[in-house]
Amino acid sequence: MFKRILVAGRGEIALRILRTAHECGIEVVAVYSDVDRDALHVRRADIAVPIGGPAPSESYLRGDEIIAVAKRTDVSAIHPGYGFLAENAGFARAVAGAGLVLIGPPAEAMEAMGDKLSARKIAAAAGVPIVPGTAPDAEPVTPSAEELAARAREIGFPVMLKASAGGGGKGIRIVRDQAALAEAVALVQAEAKGAFGDDTVYLEKFLVRPRHVEIQVMADQHGNVVCYGERECSVQRRHQKLVEESPSLAVDDALRGRMQAAACDLARAVGYVGAGTVEFMVSEGEFYFLEMNTRLQVEHPITEERFGVDLVLEQLRVASGEKLAPVGEPHGHSIEVRINAEDPDTFLPSLGVIRAMSLPGGSGVRIDSALYEGLEITPWYDSMLAKLIVHAQTRTQAIERMRRALSETRIVGVKTSIPIAYDALDDAGFREGDYDTSILDTLERTEDAGDFEIAALGAALFQHLGLGAGARPSVRVNGQPRQDSAWLRSARTSEERAR
Repeated sequence: MFKRILVAGRGEIALRILRTAHECGIEVVAVYSDVDRDALHVRRADIAVPIGGPAPSESYLRGDEIIAVAKRTDVSAIHPGYGFLAENAGFARAVAGAGLVLIGPPAEAMEAMGDKLSARKIAAAAGVPIVPGTAPDAEPVTPSAEELAARAREIGFPVMLKASAGGGGKGIRIVRDQAALAEAVALVQAEAKGAFGDDTVYLEKFLVRPRHVEIQVMADQHGNVVCYGERECSVQRRHQKLVEESPSLAVDDALRGRMQAAACDLARAVGYVGAGTVEFMVSEGEFYFLEMNTRLQVEHPITEERFGVDLVLEQLRVASGEKLAPVGEPHGHSIEVRINAEDPDTFLPSLGVIRAMSLPGGSGVRIDSALYEGLEITPWYDSMLAKLIVHAQTRTQAIERMRRALSETRIVGVKTSIPIAYDALDDAGFREGDYDTSILDTLERTEDAGDFEIAALGAALFQHLGLGAGARPSVRVNGQPRQDSAWLRSARTSEERAR
């Protein structure tokens, strides 16, 4: 194992990596931007070094400065977490060139999988099913509108236009007929050029009722590749995931075996090392390669809970040259909800200061976050505040445990996505396991989004006043205990006046 590593990320993932490293007796160097000087990963690191201004381009994307800090602080390896430089092949090469170990895959594997057209070619060559669309051996240039239209007619509308260098839901358009194709191509190219500096676009068949199912892989330096089951990530809006679960009800044992074999074949084809995720779309009993994320995924905790594994520990072991540990038997059902700082009615970011919070606990409940009272939520970084993870013996038990945990979560100072997640868990299709990636588009909102904010404020007020839980006036909303809205709105007004 390494003696000292540098964590090149921020927020909950930096704290998550730090904790496992400390359990292994490894010292941790943290880097931070000006606005993150009081962050928890900074406070708990053995060494913390400022690297620049709040904008990512001034700090967390400065690979040269991060490597310089690593050299000055005598670390032997860098863990990039996720986001920022985690899938940057140039950074991976620079780390190796500096004589350091990247706790991640080789630059060549990142490069091969980072470009979606290249990834499609490699997947097709490895025998992995791909969604019908632009030929996988096509040159990496956008075909003309006429060529795209001809291919779209061949495979049938609707189709999806995607930016080759895209990610995070950017550079994607659904085109339902030929009349809209030319305009959509121009829009996707413009968005891709602005976001990624590359306007290459390709086309794929739009699948019927698709499910987003991914396979967690891990590979060592000795040629061993293993899978840790699958995760269902279909509860998403604008291609951003909100609720994930494992296992997936869309996958039976036979399909699971085929998907895992395909994921391992793809990892071997690119000489993969470390943790990675192969994402598939499942439709009408078949699966199709979507992309490979060459890093640890946000939703990795649900795999950890089901398989009893610490994936960060496995990353550290693999990067230090050890062989993979045997994969344990999966057990039970896990669900993760991402809690984002955003208005649940508009999905716009919500900025402010965390004035008070109370997070849930109990058997089978885990929270990965870097939240603390007084934390300022700024516009500079991702809106995710925390990940709430539950594990139970059955899926029904896991859903009820998550509903309970969400109802106990109190975050005051910003609006959050909790009401949307709560309604998704209550959706009949979700509860029956009969849902797809459009679930949030058709979700019936049965809860006033303000109730959670009001309940959170009320809990904080009672805590501030030193009143017990029995003193809280409550009603039942949607079958769940809630604070009395009118009373708490009055209380909030009184609190604001007091400030």
